[in-house]
Amino acid sequence: MHPDSTPPDSDALGRTTPTPPVDINAALNAEIERALGGMNAQEILDATNTPRPAARTSGTNPIRRTSGGRQLRTGQVMDVRGKDVFVEFSPKSHGICPITHFETPPTAGEKLEFVVERLDPFEGVLILAREGMITKAQWGDLKVGQVVEARCVGMNVGGLDMEVAHHHAFMPAAQVDLRHIEDISVFLGQKMECEIIELRRNRERMLLSRRRVLEKERMEKRNVLLGEIEVGSQRTATIVSLQPFGAFADIGGVDGLIPMGELAHGMLEKASDAVSVGDVVEVRVIRVDLTAVPPRITLSRRRLMADPVAELVNGLEVGGTISGVVRRLMEFGAFVEIAPGVEGLVHISEISHDRVFSTDKALKIGEEVQAKILALDLPKRRISLSIKALKDAPVRQESQGRDGGGRSGGRDRGEAIQAREADPAMRKLLSKFGGNDKNLKGGLS
Repeated sequence: MHPDSTPPDSDALGRTTPTPPVDINAALNAEIERALGGMNAQEILDATNTPRPAARTSGTNPIRRTSGGRQLRTGQVMDVRGKDVFVEFSPKSHGICPITHFETPPTAGEKLEFVVERLDPFEGVLILAREGMITKAQWGDLKVGQVVEARCVGMNVGGLDMEVAHHHAFMPAAQVDLRHIEDISVFLGQKMECEIIELRRNRERMLLSRRRVLEKERMEKRNVLLGEIEVGSQRTATIVSLQPFGAFADIGGVDGLIPMGELAHGMLEKASDAVSVGDVVEVRVIRVDLTAVPPRITLSRRRLMADPVAELVNGLEVGGTISGVVRRLMEFGAFVEIAPGVEGLVHISEISHDRVFSTDKALKIGEEVQAKILALDLPKRRISLSIKALKDAPVRQESQGRDGGGRSGGRDRGEAIQAREADPAMRKLLSKFGGNDKNLKGGLS
């Protein structure tokens, strides 16, 4: 017998009657009660994520469930402290929601709906989230179609290695973005919202798609945009593709075409001379056709840009002199850039006083030249220049010995002609005509 135990009582027959055992679990029960914070067993069951057959009503605070099976409860905001919002569902049921789940900080007394994520047994409070917000996923709660937050931890030829709830996942390169990305290494270390498109827990296999999340967001924006877009409106666009005929730009859910002539002022050889993929530009809507599939929207970047020719022409005048750099050589002449985006044409006949058969023989690309302004045509955006107009014309040697309008070639010209040496042919002629060269008129000199 234990020395601290109480000796049993004896009856008249000498039989002992056992003493009721001491409740040694009283301290443990008290500790559990303190940990539960006053919550009963039913409230603990309601705080779990196990789907129940039907919604339960607890007094005036009904408990509903999201499409994913999580609880939706209405609670009252009690306080906002730092990064946490404290919520009360009942005098014995409280929760905490991150303030980042709110577009604007809530005010005390405001009643809102919250998604119950889990119960924190150490603090005795419910961990909450706002519906539609992405929270850290739990491996046991994951399912196909769920949107989770994943972190990129590596890459290979086929795609990105991801991590979700401390488990490995993979995202194929085709599921990373709406469009092809040449270098997917830019996502290394980033956290992103992804949809689970395949999940096999027994094989620890999970495939993710960021593209599906972006497609849903794009479709929502597209529907709003097509309902309000108007010709003449101004939009912010992102260049997504360059083509021989222009550039495609995303204006918020819908792609529009910026034709080559609407990319910038002046002549462009290719779209990349004006913009690059990824550039954010301001555009004006100039044409909308919602009957086409997909809808056709034409945009203009040029119409929102200052016209460099108009600004420059204000300070130019015909006959003035400007300097520029030769940018392009054509068969018919050379284009000289006289200001950023402003070019003038030097016709091939205006390059030199001498005849020019090929522009590349007279000028070189990048060469700096001086030119005279011959003509300005602002409506047609034409500036005509001349290089030879600033150079002196070469002196032409005139014929000597003109005799008052008669034909030239008199005595002075005759004196300049040297006599032909006496070769056999000449001696034969001389002998035939009497040997007197003075009788020879014209002919072989």
